[in-house]
Amino acid sequence: MNEMFSTLGTWNWLIFGVVLMALELLAPGVFLFWLGLAALLVGLLSFAIHPSWQLQILMFAIFAAATVPLWRRVARHNSAVSRSNPFLNKRADALVGRVFTLEKPIIDGSGTVRIDDTIWRVAGPDAPAGSRVRIVQADGASLTVAAA
Repeated sequence: MNEMFSTLGTWNWLIFGVVLMALELLAPGVFLFWLGLAALLVGLLSFAIHPSWQLQILMFAIFAAATVPLWRRVARHNSAVSRSNPFLNKRADALVGRVFTLEKPIIDGSGTVRIDDTIWRVAGPDAPAGSRVRIVQADGASLTVAAA
C-alpha cells in the first residue's frame, strides 16, 4: 500500500481529476466536480514543486475542504440572482396591476386582451372592445380584470 502512494505523480492526479469530473456528468450533484477540481489543482502544483506523496494527499484534502465554502458562496450567489427576478417563469403574475386595452369585448364575463404578441383570455365585468382594463388577478393563463 505504501508503494502505491509513493508512486503518486502529477499525471495520476490529473487523470483522477478528469475522471471525477466525468463522473459528475454521469451522476450530477455538483459534489464530484469540486473533488475533481481539487485533484486537478494538486496535479498542476505537482508539476511545479514535486511534493512527496504525503504532501500531495494533504494538499488534496485541503483543496477538497476549501472548495466547500467556495461552492456555498457560488450557490448563495445563484439563489440571490433568482430572487432578483421574482417573476421569472411567472409571466402572468408580472401582469397584475398593469392596464391594457380590450381587443374583444367582455361578454358574459369573458373576453380577450392583446399583450405584446400574445392574446390573453380575460374574465371580468362586461365591457366593450377598446375599453381600458386593469389586471387584478392572474390564474394560470386566465386573467381577471376590472375597469381601469
